[in-house]
Amino acid sequence: MTSVKLLIAIALSTIIVSCGNNIAEMKKNIFIKTNIKNNSFTLGETLKVSLENPKNYDIGNVTFLLDGNKISDQTPLNTIKLGVHTLEAQIQLNDTPETIATNITVLNNKTPKVYHFEIINEYPHDITSYTQGLEFYNGELYESTGQYGESKLRKVDYKTGEPLKSINLANQYFGEGLTVLNNKVYQLTWKRGTGFIYNAETFEKTGSFKYNNSKQGWGICNDGKTLYKSDGTEKIWTLDPETLMEQNYIQAYHSKGKVVELNELEWVNGKIYANRWQKNGVAIINPKNGAVEGVIDFSPLHKKVTQHPKLDVLNGIAYNPETQTLFVTGKRWDKLFEVKIIE
Repeated sequence: MTSVKLLIAIALSTIIVSCGNNIAEMKKNIFIKTNIKNNSFTLGETLKVSLENPKNYDIGNVTFLLDGNKISDQTPLNTIKLGVHTLEAQIQLNDTPETIATNITVLNNKTPKVYHFEIINEYPHDITSYTQGLEFYNGELYESTGQYGESKLRKVDYKTGEPLKSINLANQYFGEGLTVLNNKVYQLTWKRGTGFIYNAETFEKTGSFKYNNSKQGWGICNDGKTLYKSDGTEKIWTLDPETLMEQNYIQAYHSKGKVVELNELEWVNGKIYANRWQKNGVAIINPKNGAVEGVIDFSPLHKKVTQHPKLDVLNGIAYNPETQTLFVTGKRWDKLFEVKIIE
């Protein structure tokens, strides 16, 4: 009896494996087809989708989904976020629900505007500061600096460059961007997956938070309610201000492709200004869909600071609502520039 049961079990398992292999082979011959070559669309175009089934398998009814949401075979891409999206077709194979998937990329339909700048003032800046984050809050300038064993959180008199308050991070942390919201300073670290929270007046550490989905911390800013965090890729994550959990993200794209290595962030009049690491420039990003709507070339500033062996790239941009001007500096720069942006 036992031998009979064993034979039946073997037979059943063979059938199951055979069916599984058969379905896998069938799926290799079914494709999602769109109306654009390389599945790269422009904002405002219409996505037309169909299923290629050259061997005429019985696939039942077909349901198309874009990022998990049901769509028709013709979908205008007017309000979609830019970047990579998952396109799926749900079908039936041998009475088994199966999913065929591919990716599409949505690009912006406009090229970025190019902005220049006019220097209004120059102020002294600590030449030893490896600047990672810069932000005005209640008229005072807050700065986060990096490098292991050198990372700090500082409050600075921007006119003299003198620190008003400063604390060091533990040596195992590489400081990154900062933002201030509701009298709390949020400071990122680079590879530890951890951010810190401080009282904005006393610099007392009141908490910490984990990044969860993203692997690194680069830049952070806020719109008065929501925190926005970059991780060195094209993604900018939105964080819940209460739980600090990463809720969603936008992807920074222009009309040609993605914009990566987004570093220090600043919220300026409804847009996100992002330093591009090693580019000495800033991308102006629409926080709703990720469109890179403008670029500012700050590369001439690099030559206006003291040239020395440890001099590094532009990083640090702060909008002062009192003067309605931008303040920019760089890693180990001895100057802080107040500038006016010109299209």
